[in-house]
Amino acid sequence: MKTLWLILALLAPAAIAQEAAQSTNAPATAPLFGPETNLPLPRFVSLKAQESNVRRGPSLSHRIDWVFQRKNMPLQVVAEYGHWRRVIDREGQGGWVHYTMLSGVRTVIIDADMTAIRAKPDATSLERAVLEAGVIARLGSCEGGWCELNAGGYRGWAPQNALWGTKPGEERD
Repeated sequence: MKTLWLILALLAPAAIAQEAAQSTNAPATAPLFGPETNLPLPRFVSLKAQESNVRRGPSLSHRIDWVFQRKNMPLQVVAEYGHWRRVIDREGQGGWVHYTMLSGVRTVIIDADMTAIRAKPDATSLERAVLEAGVIARLGSCEGGWCELNAGGYRGWAPQNALWGTKPGEERD
């Protein structure tokens, strides 16, 4: 009988907390925050190093599945555990990377081949350069479906839907 009371005593706070969470009017799509950094999940970062091991789990004892070999490549952080971040690339492939291999500097990959970057965020604006698919560019501000980029010495605006490394409709200053 003592065991039953102990189990009930341990379960009651969890049940009360669950009921309270369900009774609040919080939106169903409330943003998640990483338990280690308290930063939003998912979020975009870039690869700081020229090479970085991608592991099956969040520790040095886990097997290396592959190696990222492209500095500044944008990645999406989807989970955190200690000093490890679970990331995915634009193809949806993922794994665990040590946080020291990542940078908060935002970059994007050009997804649409022959994407024009323009002087202003307008499709009729002067074309400054044309970027091939796969080019990595540094991300500036985003507004109204356009993002400011810096790539290969060229600076200009590209349609946000031609890029991987931003959330749809994301606005940045």
